[in-house]
Amino acid sequence: MFGCLVAGRLVQTDAQQVAGDKFVFNLPDYENVNHVVVFMLGTVPFPAGMGGAVYFSFPDPVGGQVWQLLGFITNDKPSAIFKISQLKPGEGGEHPFGVMTVPRLASVAQVGVSIEPLEQLVQQTPVSGATVCAVDSFMQSQMTPNPSEMFIPASSILKWYENFQRRMAQNPNFWKT
Repeated sequence: MFGCLVAGRLVQTDAQQVAGDKFVFNLPDYENVNHVVVFMLGTVPFPAGMGGAVYFSFPDPVGGQVWQLLGFITNDKPSAIFKISQLKPGEGGEHPFGVMTVPRLASVAQVGVSIEPLEQLVQQTPVSGATVCAVDSFMQSQMTPNPSEMFIPASSILKWYENFQRRMAQNPNFWKT
């Protein structure tokens, strides 16, 4: 039902179902991960009125796992990108996965998806620093003008191309003169 993606790695679609409504992905070598993408595979939608809360848990060799809410996905918003590089161990709570019998290794974190009612999801507050990244923020940062370069509006190029096509239709050799 879910997939998990980290840049430079294969897509994970092998979530372990740890309860009827809870799924967990193991995230090895989490120290080198900045962002994680959680998405629906499109094969099975959420039941009506339900969505998936996305959680993150650092490895805790001592015992009590701490789960941090990153955000959520729904049938209307089937994927999200979360920044995990600024999260700190110990923040969050035990909800909703608690202590599980899934083997835990020192360098393996976990991403969990818990199916919950939509009204609950919209009232929950994600842990600070796990903001969902928007594509606009990446695009805006690349659009800083350079004073030594000239930008041409796309409308000007389109107008030139339409005039060029019209003149070619009238006289295919006009450009030779």
